[in-house]
Amino acid sequence: METAQTHFASISSESDPLQLFSGDQLVAAEVAYETYGALNEAKDNAILIFHALSGSQHAAGRNEAVEGVERYWTDECHEGWWENFIGPGKALDTSQFYVICANYLGGCYGSTGPSSLDHETGNPFGSRFPSIAIRDIVDSQAKLLNALGIDCLHAVVGGSMGGMACLSFATRYPDRVNVVIPMATSLYATTLHRIHNFEQIYAVESDPNFQGGDYYGGVFPDQGLALARMIAHKTYVSLSTMEDRARNEIVQPSSGFKHYRFSHPIESYLLHQGRKFVSRFDANTYLRLCEAWLRFDLLKEAESDSYQALFSSCKHQKYMIFSVDSDVCFYPEDQVQMARILKQNDIRCRHITIHSEKGHDAFLLEPELLEPHLKHSLENPW
Repeated sequence: METAQTHFASISSESDPLQLFSGDQLVAAEVAYETYGALNEAKDNAILIFHALSGSQHAAGRNEAVEGVERYWTDECHEGWWENFIGPGKALDTSQFYVICANYLGGCYGSTGPSSLDHETGNPFGSRFPSIAIRDIVDSQAKLLNALGIDCLHAVVGGSMGGMACLSFATRYPDRVNVVIPMATSLYATTLHRIHNFEQIYAVESDPNFQGGDYYGGVFPDQGLALARMIAHKTYVSLSTMEDRARNEIVQPSSGFKHYRFSHPIESYLLHQGRKFVSRFDANTYLRLCEAWLRFDLLKEAESDSYQALFSSCKHQKYMIFSVDSDVCFYPEDQVQMARILKQNDIRCRHITIHSEKGHDAFLLEPELLEPHLKHSLENPW
């Protein structure tokens, strides 16, 4: 496994602040990113990947340390989250393409976020860090491309929340991308997303240690964040996969339960997933990204009044949409609707449903199901 390294790019300054959808602005903001492969002389072989909610810039290879984020960069982060998809001869073939992945604005893996130090005070931003929209994430990465000297991408790729960012980039910067590959995602936050994300936000903010978001230097809101992750986890992994992963024995927790005694291994599994997550993620970042997802609407963020107007500048683009038949986070009908709207607006589009027992996370876990379609879409655009 090749060694990867995180780099940092400045994407705003006092003279050129990053304007946010909320009306706020950020100065002295940075984006953490990694690259794989080589940029060709024409600078037209770049692929930008948008990660899922709790992902990072580290998509491939091995990276054991990132400066400034030691608290969150646990062993679980060392191997790239899409390692089996990126590399020579793989779905995203780095012998042909220059692959870029950046940590989201508002993140906790090196990009400027709530846990970053505010240069004016020397303390973490905490509660003072503004709300982030998906279009803000996209704008920050467009500025990263400017810093890299890349005018037009060969493709944008993203799954789940990353698929929303993929669609936002393609429609807000239509002249900067040719191939668009959204996976297991939708054009807007559904009622289900709003419910699940609101439950998670409530879980974090209800933790007494949350302190309105200003918990740095004190006790972190681990219980609330663990509960939020448990709420989300049941939509990411299919029930059959969850049962397979659960250990046979029932492990009683040493704390947190005064009356209830676990009666099934699935309870131990869920608690383990929640508690493991808090060691590698920041609660404030989780809130900002849940909010960005919950409020996402492709039309509203592009400030467009119709899909016809929105896609009028995208006629040159080619879309490859992926669904997972067992997905209960972004149901396949969300992608059916997406494909229908694209075709109604004369956008070239293909739609593939992969059959998997792993649920929503299949796009992360099963390269053998996606690779042929990914390679064809990237190497032989129709």
